[in-house]
Amino acid sequence: MTIVSEIIPQDLQPEVEAALEFFNRDQADPFEVTGILDPDASLESSGSRDLRLVLCSGNRCEQRSFRVTSVTGGYEVGFAAQVPDEDEVDRPAELDPPPGARRHWLDRTLEKHAFSVFLFYRGLW
Repeated sequence: MTIVSEIIPQDLQPEVEAALEFFNRDQADPFEVTGILDPDASLESSGSRDLRLVLCSGNRCEQRSFRVTSVTGGYEVGFAAQVPDEDEVDRPAELDPPPGARRHWLDRTLEKHAFSVFLFYRGLW
């Protein structure tokens, strides 16, 4: 079963920052990391690490996989091939977005408007 964590382990922080910088190069709006999938599996690997990150910007969240390799003076980052686990193929997608996906949205919205109406819809993210 896939585990989503909002807390990035300290040992993975440099690789996560390198992956985020790589991803943001081609984005109009900057994304931030709001979660990591199976952080323990990423910690177990040595050499190249596969990171499955939840990235959010504004109203959009994406799960992307990166292959991060330590090289002299930094990291080499690329997209990793996304092959779903067998148990994930038959399991329905989670209905709710990951925790923290709209971490700053509410604060920004309340600053702009006298009141806000929230409509909750349980759809796939």
